[in-house]
Amino acid sequence: MAGTRSSSRLAAQSSSPSSSQGKSSSPKASAGTKRKQDSDTSPAAKKGKTTGKKKQKTLEETVGSNDADQVGENEADTKNGASKPRIDNGDSNSKEDATETPTADGKDDKDVEMKDTIKRNEAEKEGSKMDVNVEALDSKPDASGEPEDGAVEPTEREDETPASILEKGIIYFFFRGRVGIDDPSSVDDIARSYMVLRPLPHGAKLGEGEIGDAGNCRLLALPKKVLPVSGKDRFMVFVEKTKMTFKDLKDSFLSASDYATKTAGTRHTPAATPVGEGIYAITTTGRESHLAYILTIPAELSEVQQDIGLRERGSFVTSTKNPKYPGPANANLPKGPDYPRDVLDEFRSLRWMPLKPKHLDYVNTQFLVIGEGQGDIDKATQPQAQDEKEGKEKPLEELENLEGEDEIRVKHLKGDDAVFADLHISSKEYPKVQTTW
Repeated sequence: MAGTRSSSRLAAQSSSPSSSQGKSSSPKASAGTKRKQDSDTSPAAKKGKTTGKKKQKTLEETVGSNDADQVGENEADTKNGASKPRIDNGDSNSKEDATETPTADGKDDKDVEMKDTIKRNEAEKEGSKMDVNVEALDSKPDASGEPEDGAVEPTEREDETPASILEKGIIYFFFRGRVGIDDPSSVDDIARSYMVLRPLPHGAKLGEGEIGDAGNCRLLALPKKVLPVSGKDRFMVFVEKTKMTFKDLKDSFLSASDYATKTAGTRHTPAATPVGEGIYAITTTGRESHLAYILTIPAELSEVQQDIGLRERGSFVTSTKNPKYPGPANANLPKGPDYPRDVLDEFRSLRWMPLKPKHLDYVNTQFLVIGEGQGDIDKATQPQAQDEKEGKEKPLEELENLEGEDEIRVKHLKGDDAVFADLHISSKEYPKVQTTW
């Protein structure tokens, strides 16, 4: 059962006016609130109700297995002294080098379109000499920029944010029911779980209002349906889509759909159901990389979050698979990621390397997540010597500051409805944030 979030910090900010337009500086939030410690046991799938309809074809089935998450690669890669992480029920974590950190509104008016066309032509002629974003002129926000409106204040903490935080941002957790099951009653009724990452600038802080669309969302698929909660849980995650706008998410992921089959007639794929929102960071602790998160929504975790493996805060050891090496038959994708030569060279002869944010910008990237911290993120946020020497904040302090700001922001967006406000969709058209089966 989930614990209860302390509301003391939120009460202190309740009188803060909500933002209507543009950015507004909110007071620096205190460290993140606390819930009760949760169990470290893996979430057990419960028996659920099913329909007589044919099961949806999942990613596991596409690649040839129902267990694409547990791949039994146990041999060691002895070159460079690196051991390959096992994806079965072993206990060892990956131990390889980790480095590196990782808009425009649409116009319908014909005159504006003509001006944009002229600017585009000029930009193409001048190439890199002109400071014009051709993609932005096509009404798709640039992945490195921020819209004028929104809660993101891009450089407010640039001097304080530690370099060991390779990337930070907002994370959303979803699941989709199996074909024909709009109201899952257990994990068994889920087709697949997902994470959506919305990166923020390295030195950003959050003010009030919607998060803003930078066109840089990534959709990650978790065929196992649940998250790893211990070192024995080693699951594969796939990058399904990159550089997505909120409209892309709505059109190609969130919405329900119907399709015709020759044998079973019309089939119904349910809409994606949100189960959590919070902040995340990809961090390095030297030889390992980690994905850490702190939940803001829901205010109280319940059985759905527990069964899926979500806690108030948690972290995973993360390792990216080298696409030059064939994976096990039950985890192969038809096509690997199109990494450029410089990324491929970083793998050297290693089968795995610590996850870097730039790996997540390529469709079909496969990376391993190993359960690590449930109820705390201490291992993922260990301070690094260089950051301490330069007087940077500790990684944990930065994440708790960001979580505090997000919690205040969410409160002024009517709590759980902040998920829909952020993604620019109507809460009336999609399932609510689900906490009970």
